[in-house]
Amino acid sequence: MKAPEQPRLARFRARTLALAAFVALGTAGVAACGSDPFAIDWTESPDTVLLYSLARPQLNLVSGFDFYNRIAVRIEDSEATGNWDVAVDTRNGKIVLLAPGALGVDSKARVARLPGTTFAEVIEAPADTTLYTATSPVPVELGSVYVMRTRQGFGSFQRVCVYYAKLEPLEIDPVGGTLRFVYDSSPVCNDRKLIPPN
Repeated sequence: MKAPEQPRLARFRARTLALAAFVALGTAGVAACGSDPFAIDWTESPDTVLLYSLARPQLNLVSGFDFYNRIAVRIEDSEATGNWDVAVDTRNGKIVLLAPGALGVDSKARVARLPGTTFAEVIEAPADTTLYTATSPVPVELGSVYVMRTRQGFGSFQRVCVYYAKLEPLEIDPVGGTLRFVYDSSPVCNDRKLIPPN
């Protein structure tokens, strides 16, 4: 009776050792890549953009911006509907930022103004949701930084995500209807940090 049990026990031990070795190798692989297997390695890459006010009479000018894809958008284009995070307009003689909700577009995108700060000082988007606006024009002023929460999209593993970005005005021309700014954005889903991890 005991003779058949010994080979079975030997196979069980061999499988257990193989499984333990597999788990150990997998754990070592994760440790080698960092503690978070879903972490995104990214670097700061600020860039400048020139956008045109929606108030200008010319058609097909880039007035909107998509921070996740880092591209300027002609929001009048039928394919652009809902695919941008902020637009530039002129209200009461001033250049303003408009989240899509300010133009009647359903979106999770929001704008927050942080006066008296510099681009380098803003390392994390505010957690206080009352600082963000979805439907009101936000006047653009030198000496302020603006934080964007983007529209909702899908990230890796089909996670529902918003992303965060910051911009600082460099040149504001209400008469010409233009805004030039420097910006950077994080590619990490739902993460308010605006600088890469150390």
